[in-house]
Amino acid sequence: MSVAISEGQLVVFQLSDQKYALPIEETQEIIRMTEVTRIPNGSYYLEGIINLRGTILPVINLNRRLGLPEKEADEETRIMVVENKGQKVGMIVDCVLEVGRYSESEIEPPTSVGDNMDFLRGVVKKDDQLWLLLDLNNVL
Repeated sequence: MSVAISEGQLVVFQLSDQKYALPIEETQEIIRMTEVTRIPNGSYYLEGIINLRGTILPVINLNRRLGLPEKEADEETRIMVVENKGQKVGMIVDCVLEVGRYSESEIEPPTSVGDNMDFLRGVVKKDDQLWLLLDLNNVL
């Protein structure tokens, strides 16, 4: 049995028929979709703010941020609360699929597969699936 040099866990979620992933260390929690209070003059992808147990949290629409088709929120829709550089942000995703393991050897660099590559840290090849690994520094 070979030992992976570096293995980690990813939260795998879906946006517009594509699987995306974030390292579990960057994911604080996953909550059900809730009422989002809109704020005037926010960024085009800012959905608004929510009150999460007394903390005001900005919420972005990740489909909109990545230029993907948006879908109507349903019972699968989740808000992933992530932390980046000490700032907590909620990200609306179509649905959360699983927490998956990966090893460094399964990650390919985000080669020129499109223009939005600055959002990606890499592509995880898992069996016959591809998970697009988001780079929170560039998404938020």
